[in-house]
Amino acid sequence: MVSLNETNSFDNQESVPGPGDPLLAASSQQKQQPASDLDMTADMAAIEPENVTMNNMQITDDLSKLLDILPSEIRQRLEQHPDQESLVEVVMDIGRRPEARFPGKAEYLSETPVSQTDLQYSIERVGNFGGDNRAGIERTLHRISAIRNRRGEVIGLTCRVGRAIFGTIGMIRDLVESGRSILMLGRPGVGKTTALREIARVLADELEKRVVIIDTSNEIAGDGDVPHPAIGRARRMQVARPELQHQVMIEAVENHMPEVIVIDEIGTELEALAARTIAERGVQLVGTAHGNRIENLIKNPTLSDLVGGIQSVTLGDEEARRRGSQKSVLERKAPPTFDIAVEMLERQKWVVHEHVAETVDSLLRGRQPNPQTRTVNEAGAVVITHELPNAIAETPLPPNRFAAAAKGAVGWRASGQMTPLPSPSFGEKSFSARRSALTNRLDNSPAAQEFEQLLDASWPQGSLGISSSSSDFVSEISTRTTGPNGEDLPLHVYPYGISRHQLDQVIQTLNLPVVLTKDIDSADAVLALRSHVKNHAKLRSMAKSRHVPIHTIKANTVPQIVRSLRRLLDMDDPAVPEASDLSLFYRDGDEDEIEALEEARLAVEQIVIPKGQPVELLPRSSKVRKMQHELAEHYHLKSSSFGEEPNRRLRIYPA
Repeated sequence: MVSLNETNSFDNQESVPGPGDPLLAASSQQKQQPASDLDMTADMAAIEPENVTMNNMQITDDLSKLLDILPSEIRQRLEQHPDQESLVEVVMDIGRRPEARFPGKAEYLSETPVSQTDLQYSIERVGNFGGDNRAGIERTLHRISAIRNRRGEVIGLTCRVGRAIFGTIGMIRDLVESGRSILMLGRPGVGKTTALREIARVLADELEKRVVIIDTSNEIAGDGDVPHPAIGRARRMQVARPELQHQVMIEAVENHMPEVIVIDEIGTELEALAARTIAERGVQLVGTAHGNRIENLIKNPTLSDLVGGIQSVTLGDEEARRRGSQKSVLERKAPPTFDIAVEMLERQKWVVHEHVAETVDSLLRGRQPNPQTRTVNEAGAVVITHELPNAIAETPLPPNRFAAAAKGAVGWRASGQMTPLPSPSFGEKSFSARRSALTNRLDNSPAAQEFEQLLDASWPQGSLGISSSSSDFVSEISTRTTGPNGEDLPLHVYPYGISRHQLDQVIQTLNLPVVLTKDIDSADAVLALRSHVKNHAKLRSMAKSRHVPIHTIKANTVPQIVRSLRRLLDMDDPAVPEASDLSLFYRDGDEDEIEALEEARLAVEQIVIPKGQPVELLPRSSKVRKMQHELAEHYHLKSSSFGEEPNRRLRIYPA
């Protein structure tokens, strides 16, 4: 343990590691290099020990001053305790045994319950309790918190050890030096205030900036009028009452011309608004807020303004189609107050969102962000990795994809981050289910038996209505590693103005190696409605600049989508008739829909195409007639509805 009273130079002191804390085991011989030495790659960046290491870990806790305020029996027990240096806090509640808490454990210090006399002994040796029931010890970082009964009498004390640890911000040193505002998130006790104190010292002493600390509870710079040396040359402004913190924040900017303002525990809407006012004046902000992840702030109406605020907006028809979402969506209301967010999950594991605006936008649109995860290894080196979204992170990547990327595989997208789709399997189970569902709907009349005979004769040998040539081609597609133009499979398609539900239905039913993407930069092709492309010069320009081809369809229907995807995958063969998989056309898959589509298919294949005669179908609902229209279009035939409800029906004409 190193005391500030022993020396004025921290650079010549040896670090004292705490139990179980690898951060404190960093070698005192290693020095930190500038942030520009950080060597990062797209998915992982390791900062080697010889390039960047954590600062020398210097600890000062003035533990003896905290022990002096405790009753003699408790003090003597702690002075002889082997884990004294890792003490977190001492809890004294009237009528209960005193308790000492260490990382991961707690133990009683005496068999004698705490009395009112014991509490009064400690209260007389600390400063005055403020409106937040906190007090301190002069020129130390220790915090004494009181629990009161309904009459306002103190019935319990929490004596928390305050430690100044120099060198804790090595993991985010480059971010501190960037001049951007930083928000620290984490649960209580994870070390937010300790990191905040060290950031203030580095900015004031090493970067020589004008730093003002808003110290509401005297927790950052200690109790008393003279601030603790741990904050360096930074100035400290005390707050008379916690509810006045936002006023002191504005006062600091107006009166003391700071370059950096440090705030601990932003917790009210007024404080969040004051922080935004300060940021808009060009002052760097460094603050903390309770909440493990940035998602907690988004859901918190009081603090959501720190990350830009949330509002409900109504999209136009074109934008809703482009996004494939509802018209009413949640959007970020304004630029975030803090440019960077650091989630302190553990003392040696911090998640960094370098661009808070992009992270919030991704979360609101249902996408997982890809933040940095910074840790410290046993050698004291900072290691930076990138968290992958859960869906990708849980999917193991096949080795051959890595090999292709390593060899510079031919194609547009050789990243190796997508797994190929499994080979299609067209089992008989779904075929039998459809046949039984249809048969159960028919009676034993002669017309029904004739229909059953036509049905038996018309079923193709391959199940699900897929011809052998088409099935062979799909099998060939599943074994290919590149598309017709050299792009890697699966093919990444950026849809514009096309129903995403219908696209997903076609891709899943035909088991096509196609992945829909919302990022045109990662797309191999753009699939759009022809009318939308004509009126959207920006889309054409973006596709041209990225060398992404645009494929258009005339109408937003299933047959058009099927044909366009087959063309994209080079599956079209004019000599082979197109397969008709009825599962592409029905919506709910109920028996009425299947029966109506089978009726239309039989009429086309048995009468309209071979005999060249028009056919009238049975009366159906408008929903089912629409499916029959799409099926007729699939065969390149014209159809029309005629008659009055409920006898309105479809007529299919030969080509």
